[in-house]
Amino acid sequence: MYRLVFSQVLRRFDAEAVHHLTVSALALLARLPLLKRLLHRALAPHDPALRVTAFGVHFPGPLGLAAGFDKDAACAEAIAALGFGHVEVGTITAHGQPGNPRPRLFRLVRERAVINRMGFNNAGAHAAARRLSRPRSVPVVVGVNIGKTKVVPEAEAAADYVASARKLAPLADYLVVNVSSPNTPGLRNLQAVSLLRPLLTAVKEVCDATPRRTPLLVKIAPDLADEDVDAVAELAMELRLDGIIATNTTIRHEGETGGLSGRPLKARSLEVLRRLRAKVGDRLVLVSAGGVEDADDVWERILAGATLVQGYTAWIYGGPLWAARIHRRLQRRVRRHGLKSITEAIGRTA
Repeated sequence: MYRLVFSQVLRRFDAEAVHHLTVSALALLARLPLLKRLLHRALAPHDPALRVTAFGVHFPGPLGLAAGFDKDAACAEAIAALGFGHVEVGTITAHGQPGNPRPRLFRLVRERAVINRMGFNNAGAHAAARRLSRPRSVPVVVGVNIGKTKVVPEAEAAADYVASARKLAPLADYLVVNVSSPNTPGLRNLQAVSLLRPLLTAVKEVCDATPRRTPLLVKIAPDLADEDVDAVAELAMELRLDGIIATNTTIRHEGETGGLSGRPLKARSLEVLRRLRAKVGDRLVLVSAGGVEDADDVWERILAGATLVQGYTAWIYGGPLWAARIHRRLQRRVRRHGLKSITEAIGRTA
């Protein structure tokens, strides 16, 4: 049914307009506790075999929603009620900003991909903190993804990230430093170890000082050279970060300017994951994102060493029940392989 609705109706409308309409509908659902609880009971992962513990946080299932959808932390509970094991909100910047000029979101339906050049459009850390501090009526693991405010010069980037972290780290189940979006000028330069070390060190001090010590991860681009992937992995271990998210969108494509996500990213994302696993083993939590479309992809990422997996673009094409279907199929696969827990599969082919 959803495929028919998408092909005959949704794809005919502007992609960003549909996105905003969807977020508004989920934000409304988030304010309806009874319906939200009923959906959560029916669709969220509840099987103990799917539970994953990473950096001290308990996840009901391994598949979560990547950053980029819920930019302002407006509907995380509603998203969790649709079957996601965690929701990463953001990217959030210290100061609110409108992002890049429209149009800035483009579907590539045949390739099951999306190009975006949104530019971290969000209302800012203060507004997000206000939403994240509200009581929740359904359980949800919320990661917070932070980025650099566009007008802040590179030399002041660390202070800008710290400003966001101070507001958001105490409210997050984990915090992600995003230095890999292609849509903020100069942002990817911060992946260079010489610039990344002081930035991560400063943010980590904030995370370590929160009452629960908020876990800290860094998100990297698929376009890094292999030796740079290794260098970031070594830095993450040196600074005792909790994990790495691999990968963000790629700029290696034709067509509209921006970051490409979806099916074309699958091979490189898996390649980066395998390289990271070979480098860090189980010393860091690896979260795999990029080109994840179905239960086979999630299973392959887990076997390759990912503790958690994230998707976003495939949700656009797969419909609202996409995550719930994948978790049900993973549940059957765990049983079929004679495992007591999906965590027993992590890194089996690494």
